[in-house]
Amino acid sequence: MKILHVVPSYKPAYIYGGPIESVANLCEALVERGNEVSVFTTTANGEAELDVKAGKAVIVDNVSVIYFPRLTKGNTHISPQLWKYLYQHCDEYDVIHIHSWWNILVIISAIICHHKGSRVIISPRGMLSDYIITKTHATAKKWIHETIGKSALQKAIFHATSEAEYNECQHLIQNWNGFLLPNLLNLPLQPINRSNNEVFTIVFLSRIHPKKGLEFLFEAISQIRIPVRLRIAGTGEDSYIQKLKEDTVALKIDHIVEWVGWRSKEDKYIELGNADLFALTSYNENFANVVVESLYAGTPVLISDKVGLAHFVEENDLGWVTHLEVSSIVNSIRQAIGDKRKRAIINAIGRDKITENFSKKILIDRYIGKYNLI
Repeated sequence: MKILHVVPSYKPAYIYGGPIESVANLCEALVERGNEVSVFTTTANGEAELDVKAGKAVIVDNVSVIYFPRLTKGNTHISPQLWKYLYQHCDEYDVIHIHSWWNILVIISAIICHHKGSRVIISPRGMLSDYIITKTHATAKKWIHETIGKSALQKAIFHATSEAEYNECQHLIQNWNGFLLPNLLNLPLQPINRSNNEVFTIVFLSRIHPKKGLEFLFEAISQIRIPVRLRIAGTGEDSYIQKLKEDTVALKIDHIVEWVGWRSKEDKYIELGNADLFALTSYNENFANVVVESLYAGTPVLISDKVGLAHFVEENDLGWVTHLEVSSIVNSIRQAIGDKRKRAIINAIGRDKITENFSKKILIDRYIGKYNLI
């Protein structure tokens, strides 16, 4: 099968967080199963551009990728060269899988593919949640949706990565045809060592962004009287990180908060394995790869009910799911600290639970099955 993925950014643009890894993992797994996979993307890397040869196909971990130059940055990624090339070649593919939404690049790409009669899947990657729609540029998004967006979405099959995201898509467009399959993750085969901490250690490992709700976590920790330590692993805009650091000073918790920076694929499992609890009190997450990674490392999770995997965590009793309120987060942290037995059970079964539910071999067969049905 010939499959084309259209995505605003592709690895090594890890500045954009989990979706970069998720899309690349899917593409690479499809190639491993004998499919012919191409990626059309841009040179986007935040405010900078990737140091790649633009406009020419290059092989990235066995996947053919063309990085097209973009005219605009921010969240638009306008690339006439990509659109022209897509128009010329989209009918050569059996399926076209478009990722993200609201940026001009993918909306126009979807319209082009529909015009040429291509079979299209759209993975919104969390972009169709109420939080994303209403948080910024709400008026512009409403106008786009009513004029061209809704039609472009309806003509495609949607792919959601969690039950929460599936429901968001159905809420936005009633009777929209779609399917639910989790992200593919490359989980390490080797054992992950765990440490015994003298001080209860909580880790946040993600992109540092206002959406992640770190302010809630800081406020909650300031109310915990039991000794704790919080490690912040990730990168973000300098101005926002500085604001967060000032918040910790104001809350008098700066002495227990450690800013450890970005962690590589290998180092993040060490970071997770060394923690007693992983915390993610986000306003919105369509999936959250790091929740799977934490549990695979045997580390219990504390997540908000706005995280896509909240139902999975609750159903399997793999941590604590909290409302996005300081008092609720405080109570959940206290429960996590006090319930050593539950934490020990998660330490022991976390890896097996993740392997059972997120096996790459099983999931890639399901993805291919969905592609064949379109």
